[in-house]
Amino acid sequence: MWIVLALLSALCLGFYDIFKKISVRANDVLMVLMLNTVFGFLLMSPVVVTELCNGTTGLDGTLLGHMRILLKAFIVLGSWLLGYFAIKHLPLTIQGPVNASRPVLVLVGALVVFGERLNAIQWCGILIGFLSLFMISRIGSKEGFSLTHSRWLWMAIGATLLGAVSALYDKYLLRFYAPTDVQAWYALYQCIIMVCALSVLRRKRQGGDSFVWRWSIPCISLFLTVADLAYFYSLSLDGAMISIVSMIRRGSVVVPFCYGVFVLRERNVRAKLLDLGLLLVSLALLVLGSAR
Repeated sequence: MWIVLALLSALCLGFYDIFKKISVRANDVLMVLMLNTVFGFLLMSPVVVTELCNGTTGLDGTLLGHMRILLKAFIVLGSWLLGYFAIKHLPLTIQGPVNASRPVLVLVGALVVFGERLNAIQWCGILIGFLSLFMISRIGSKEGFSLTHSRWLWMAIGATLLGAVSALYDKYLLRFYAPTDVQAWYALYQCIIMVCALSVLRRKRQGGDSFVWRWSIPCISLFLTVADLAYFYSLSLDGAMISIVSMIRRGSVVVPFCYGVFVLRERNVRAKLLDLGLLLVSLALLVLGSAR
């Protein structure tokens, strides 16, 4: 059952990327992101409302707990902000593999931050993962997205780095709080931060794309929420292996990759398929190494 839930999570993450691409195309990125945080909180609001009705403020009712989640909200918002701009301007067949390299960076972070020791198989996975990132940068340069000239490619890498930081921080937070509490309260804080930030920026911003409503916008929050809930629930089941679940979730890159190839008709497909294959080999080695 936990494998089925992991597959559901990966499928939803894949469509989450597709709906982001559709939503931000020739659209106001900040407005789309703000609405995503609003819809995301509305989906998780029953958790917050229930706790408040029971006379608690969640997260053990401590200020420290809420400050920890507030930091989580800033990290995730930073990752999303960079990721939304990146996915607007980059082909999905470039942005997707960059984002899917997150487990490689998480493992490096675990080595540095938590002092985890890596075996030879995991080191091979990390090296192949970085080779994959190098290849995607070379492919991107053929399409005008080189590391030396494209801020969008750097934004994609920055979003992936912050996403890895968020994953490492989750490992710390889940020692103290339930997954649904973390998800619900950081969704609330994200919503508050984005509404306040956009209200200030709206007065100063000039030019740029105007906002256009699209029904794909609420689908971003819907598919992300379902993906996260399926992920957390799969990990709660007996016998679930986080290394396998994480590998399956990163396999979500196949969904937007296919969309970019068959619907958007993006270029250099053969080279990108080779890079995607290397990335999947890297992730498989990380799983094998973690399962030992």
